[in-house]
Amino acid sequence: MNATAQSKPRLTVVAHPLVEDCLARLRDIETATAEFRRAARLLTQLLLFEATRDLPLASTSVVTPLEAATVNRIRRPIVLVPVLRSGLAMLDTATDMFPDARVGFVGLERDERTAIPRGYYRKLPTPIDQAAVMILEPMLATGGSALASLEIAKADGARDLRLICAVAAPEGVRAVHERMPDCAIYIATLDRGLNDRKYIMPGLGDFGDRYFGTEPL
Repeated sequence: MNATAQSKPRLTVVAHPLVEDCLARLRDIETATAEFRRAARLLTQLLLFEATRDLPLASTSVVTPLEAATVNRIRRPIVLVPVLRSGLAMLDTATDMFPDARVGFVGLERDERTAIPRGYYRKLPTPIDQAAVMILEPMLATGGSALASLEIAKADGARDLRLICAVAAPEGVRAVHERMPDCAIYIATLDRGLNDRKYIMPGLGDFGDRYFGTEPL
């Protein structure tokens, strides 16, 4: 692991008034789909600002309309890996912020009885060993889906792993760091814990259903 990746904090709870306002809207059962999507996109942007704070820069020159200028550009390649399906809710914002990023996909489906994720699809760009690999997973509950995605990325050569989540439970954070101690986790809030169905409490319900409008009306 390189020095930059080693210096990343293991858990960052992003503190900002806009984060709090987005969370309030996302948690509210009365928030309609359009407003839920708007708040989710803004929250994703705020999380990614923090998650990329330590990316290295390289100096270069450009020509402005007036003269030559020295500028800085992000030096490290970025790979975005949304965990299907809910991670797709974060992808549009992420690609707007990093238009040159390569995108991989991990498809996982949670067994509602056992809460164990089942993999059904994986496709990651190569190589990824020099990239900052950002796993996009809105809800970190048991940590099963996040861990499966992280392990797939690590097996494909990823060394700088960053997990981006809106809401996390302590159980999920512990599970990730027990098996992936070098993974940096960026979240908007650390909630109380999981209920007997392995849902985050107080949480905000099923993120994917609320974002894509597939929850029962």
